[in-house]
Amino acid sequence: MIELKNTTKLYNDVIGVNDICLNLQAGTYGLLGPNGSGKTTLINLILGQLKPTIGSVTLFGVNPWKKSKLLRRVGLCPSVEVNYPRATGLEWVTYMVQLHGFRFTAAEKKAKEALEFVGLTHAMNRPMRNYSLGMRQRAKIGQAVAHDPDLLILDEPFNGLDPIGRHEMSDFLKSWASQGKGLILASHILHEVEAINPSFLLISGGRLLASGSPAEVRNILADTPYELTMRTSAPKQLATLLIEHCEIESVRFTSKTEILFSTRSAAQLFKIIPELIHQHQISITEIRSTDDSLNTLFSMLMKLHRGELLQGGRS
Repeated sequence: MIELKNTTKLYNDVIGVNDICLNLQAGTYGLLGPNGSGKTTLINLILGQLKPTIGSVTLFGVNPWKKSKLLRRVGLCPSVEVNYPRATGLEWVTYMVQLHGFRFTAAEKKAKEALEFVGLTHAMNRPMRNYSLGMRQRAKIGQAVAHDPDLLILDEPFNGLDPIGRHEMSDFLKSWASQGKGLILASHILHEVEAINPSFLLISGGRLLASGSPAEVRNILADTPYELTMRTSAPKQLATLLIEHCEIESVRFTSKTEILFSTRSAAQLFKIIPELIHQHQISITEIRSTDDSLNTLFSMLMKLHRGELLQGGRS
């Protein structure tokens, strides 16, 4: 579906993306990275809106640069805000479908179906200037899927959606993925993307730092310095046992039942815990990571990428 070979994009002396190699089959991918990490540049390279400075890009086997007809196979929901104050939702989506080569009658039919699909039938004849942020976001998604593309690219699609809207969006994306089509979901919020169960593409500073399933990415983190909080019936006994058997850097009792551990290798800790609690009949009711934010994840991956951390807990 998508292939990038040593793809680099420079903006004068600023690096947009740096030597990215990717080969993506049809499937679901979460493109994750902090704001300014290169996600939008990468999307624009895939769509042929930007030309790589070095390397190559192919979309469905074709160089997408100046291939506007190829975009009929792609649906894009950009992160930028739409501002068509005089147009109704139906008029705007119809026009966007016409840009893909459909005649007005067919485009209007597809627009109505798409707006019904995203839950905007009741408002499709109202001016978009009267839409809430969440309604405008739904309209953007509607125009992205109206022409039934083979690849759907959503840049921060959860922006402006309330909890119900986010749940409905997750259900829609799962349904889309089940059809065997392509989906790229760009976001800086880990848990929203993780709910779709994609393969991850983790990008920061224009570099692809890691790729794989959520479990594979977490396995990378399991071999880096980590903080864990455990809720247990015997905090002092558990702390003593883990200090004896694992590379524990520090222990702090945060309550009568909770302990905060800092370890050089979470993988080693996870391996020994089942044996210890079985042998000593200790109850652990909760284990959670305090380093589960996206910023911490990328900080660790950047250190691994630069060689500041070595897997296995050595630095």
